[in-house]
Amino acid sequence: MIGRLKEFINGSIAEEAAEKFDEHTIAAAALLVEVATVDDDFSAMERKSILNLIRKKLVNDPSLSEELIACAEAEVSGTVQLFGFTTAITSGFSYQERVDLMQALWEVVLVDGKVNPYEDQLLRRIGGLIHVSDHDRGVARKLAQGG
Repeated sequence: MIGRLKEFINGSIAEEAAEKFDEHTIAAAALLVEVATVDDDFSAMERKSILNLIRKKLVNDPSLSEELIACAEAEVSGTVQLFGFTTAITSGFSYQERVDLMQALWEVVLVDGKVNPYEDQLLRRIGGLIHVSDHDRGVARKLAQGG
């Protein structure tokens, strides 16, 4: 599995992290980080939001959550390709889990109260790549906005 994961996500992940987290978990965390960094402003609020989402949805252990976000940050800084991440999500998550991920991505974007055009465009791209319908993407955004 480690060899497949390294090939799948451009070979940049450390073996330690690959042994602790599966490719789907790493991909989901990487997308959360990617959305937070696309506007070149990875704020403390966004980081805290991602950590909370990771703890609620991906890894329950706080120390592993910190490790996962560090791993995700390394993955995002090592690639500009979304395809590996979104393919892992599509193959490893159910449709409802992908919709839930879209909601989580919107929560990260909305944590600072504004939507940058790059963030909006990136979320549309990710939604298409993980095969979430336009309707369900809209519902995920409304839920993230508290509606």
